[in-house]
Amino acid sequence: MHIASRVRAEIDSPIGASYALVGHRGGRRPLLDLGQAAPPYPPAASVVEHVAAVAHDPTGAQYVGQAGLESLRVAFAADLTAAYGGPVDVADVVVTAGCNQAFCLVMGALAEPGDEIVTALPVYFNHDMWLRMTGITPVYLDPGPDLVPTAAAAEPLITPRTRAIVLVSPGNPTGVTIPPAGIAEFAALAARHGIALVLDETYRSFRGTDAPAHGLFAEPAWRDTLVSLHSFSKDLAIPGYRVGAVVAAPALNREVLKLLDCVAIGAPRVGQEAAWAGLTTAQQWRADRAAEIAARRAAFADAMAERPGGFELAATGGFFAWVRHPFADRPTERVVRDLVVEQDLLVIPGTAFTPDDRCALRVSIGNLDPSRLADVVERLVEAGR
Repeated sequence: MHIASRVRAEIDSPIGASYALVGHRGGRRPLLDLGQAAPPYPPAASVVEHVAAVAHDPTGAQYVGQAGLESLRVAFAADLTAAYGGPVDVADVVVTAGCNQAFCLVMGALAEPGDEIVTALPVYFNHDMWLRMTGITPVYLDPGPDLVPTAAAAEPLITPRTRAIVLVSPGNPTGVTIPPAGIAEFAALAARHGIALVLDETYRSFRGTDAPAHGLFAEPAWRDTLVSLHSFSKDLAIPGYRVGAVVAAPALNREVLKLLDCVAIGAPRVGQEAAWAGLTTAQQWRADRAAEIAARRAAFADAMAERPGGFELAATGGFFAWVRHPFADRPTERVVRDLVVEQDLLVIPGTAFTPDDRCALRVSIGNLDPSRLADVVERLVEAGR
């Protein structure tokens, strides 16, 4: 049978490819898995209890409204309003089966084959894959050595075919957090050109501050430009429940719902119930877990200060660290393989996020048990010999 050429030409999941290496490792020591970004702790007890109650409820497996469980949409709109200091209404929220689905639906509503989307490097690989498989052209914004993208660098990339600028903050894979003033400049740029600013805020709770990530929701006309994408996976430790959200103008959400109706009808109810329980009963738990991840980031940064084995910390934030390796004469995919096979240390190659090899690795700090930090450093030192 015929397979679509755009899909066939695309890469396989870099996560799957990296984990496939585990079967080849030497096994001298326990595997240190710093690959996929997933909370290392279970969800709050109140979330588990509510999910169990829903599962036992005779109506717990029924459909909910297509835009999402009404109680969740109300709670999330209130959560965003409080966190950002600007009004978000229930009509602005559509619940999706994870943030990846939110991105795909929004791109389907904004762009057509042949259109362009400006996206900052290093780019989250699923964003890049989806754009290419749907015939949309990613246009790369290179932020330079400090890894912080700017609106000034993005403006020359905008053409009549540009439909949106996509930013991830805190970043995946780098963890780099764009300051509120920088995000405001991107929003102003997008507004001037009549395009969308699509802001993936999956890791917004893991910025190490309670200050608003940006001030855009306080702007009366934010719905003309901003599309904010969210995930409950990291905030509430429920990645397997697949719950995310689009926050955008109701007019855009109407188009998103057409696409959602064909893909999944709506997000799974049990995941939405879990997200509602987390937002309404586990706020302190949520803050405590964010502080825990921040402590892990700080400890990793301290441990990397002396560049063990020649590995250099370039950036850190959210769940991630972006680490430059010292092997300029060796492809990064080979470096990752050697780390798994020889050091039993799993990371993701930076080439999954860039169009060229920049001698970088993504390290998922959220997976790192603080008691194993010295072990990580020791293995990096050995790798660098």
